[in-house]
Amino acid sequence: MIRFSRRDLAVLLGAGAVSRVLEASQQGLGRGRVGTAEIPPHARPAAFSRAVGDAVRRSTGMDTAEAAFRGLFGKRDIVGIKVNCLGGPRMSPRPEIVDALVELVAGAGVERSHIIVFERSSRELERAGFSLRKKGGPSLCYGIDNDYDKEPTVAGSVASCFARMVSTTCTALISVGVVKDHDFAGISAGLKNWYGVIHNPNKYHDGNCDPYVADVVRHRWIGGKLRLTVLDGGRAQYRGGPAFAHRGVFDLGLVAASHDPVAADAWAWRMIEEERARRALGTLEDEKRAPRFIQTASRYGLGVGDVKALKVVGG
Repeated sequence: MIRFSRRDLAVLLGAGAVSRVLEASQQGLGRGRVGTAEIPPHARPAAFSRAVGDAVRRSTGMDTAEAAFRGLFGKRDIVGIKVNCLGGPRMSPRPEIVDALVELVAGAGVERSHIIVFERSSRELERAGFSLRKKGGPSLCYGIDNDYDKEPTVAGSVASCFARMVSTTCTALISVGVVKDHDFAGISAGLKNWYGVIHNPNKYHDGNCDPYVADVVRHRWIGGKLRLTVLDGGRAQYRGGPAFAHRGVFDLGLVAASHDPVAADAWAWRMIEEERARRALGTLEDEKRAPRFIQTASRYGLGVGDVKALKVVGG
């Protein structure tokens, strides 16, 4: 469960952003709940909006996608959508998934000029098929491009300069990742996506990136603003990551969403392990790279990390 300080809650209340979904999260409701919907690797445009809306609706328990998004975001929010484009055009969130998400956020009453799709660099966004925009369009879209805080701040074992996008600009955040293997961390899905907002991620890969991933996410710039994780699992990767590796790719055909960022990663871990088992491969634990940061994040109180405790709600 995401824990807010009194100051954070006051800011959110002033922005009109705390609603039934956020209030429920404070009481522990919805912990471990992941919504999924079918979305094949090559879907028609209309299918993306329906799949993303259904996944988020199921993850929140709301009756409609509009109600789910109105529960997560307020009209005065500035919403940052962090996409993970390290894998290039063949293993990054599809622009159609992000476009659908933007439309649903805008449908909650958030001004389009207050919806920002971003990544570590503009070059990575363009390489993954996104169109850069600093004004106009259905949303803004541009890279951090070395715009970091001048001084580092500390969360647990991590001391980093955070992108001003998360420290200063945005009041609410969405992580949009993929479901893939990672040679150090074990998996890369929604949580490790936030390595893209610190200036020195190369320092934090020892010990299967544990506890560093969890420490980045519990930082007030992330944990105090993170409302939603969406994972594009149309095409996933069970080995060879984090770069795209053709021989490690499989068609999962799902999009997943959760207000619980740890549960989203636990679900991705389960999907990868199930595919590895189907191919008679050892577990990530066997390869000494189990994603221990998931359990660490769970111990921090950021969400549910036990794959057996997940409540997965599909179609």
